[in-house]
Amino acid sequence: MQQKTEVNKLSVVVMRICLSGIFLVAGLNHFLKTEKTVARLEKAKLANLSAWIASPENLVLLSGGVMLIAGTSLLIGYKTKWAALILMFVLIPITITIQVGQASTLGPLFKNIAIFGGLIFFIMNPLTQKQT
Repeated sequence: MQQKTEVNKLSVVVMRICLSGIFLVAGLNHFLKTEKTVARLEKAKLANLSAWIASPENLVLLSGGVMLIAGTSLLIGYKTKWAALILMFVLIPITITIQVGQASTLGPLFKNIAIFGGLIFFIMNPLTQKQT
């Protein structure tokens, strides 16, 4: 039996806005600073994990587009569960490829872990606009 917990509706909206912001900014940067993002991917210790999928440039552009679309969906509260799932599936390979195995990115690694927590909230609690 699941227990219901009351959550302040405004806090959910604020959380959605804050969480989506990082994906919107990152997605935009993938398009505006493609070369810099590709170079960062190529320098990562685990970059070879992504090489079999597509070229680094195509991966950067594809992930940027997905982050912009799903991030916007999360921002406006449309299909929040699906948006969060999609963003999680984009964030997992980015985290593994870029942050894992690099001591200099320990802070960003734990930032991504915190973002996973926010995404899991919306996956487990797929609130609609009417509820928030």
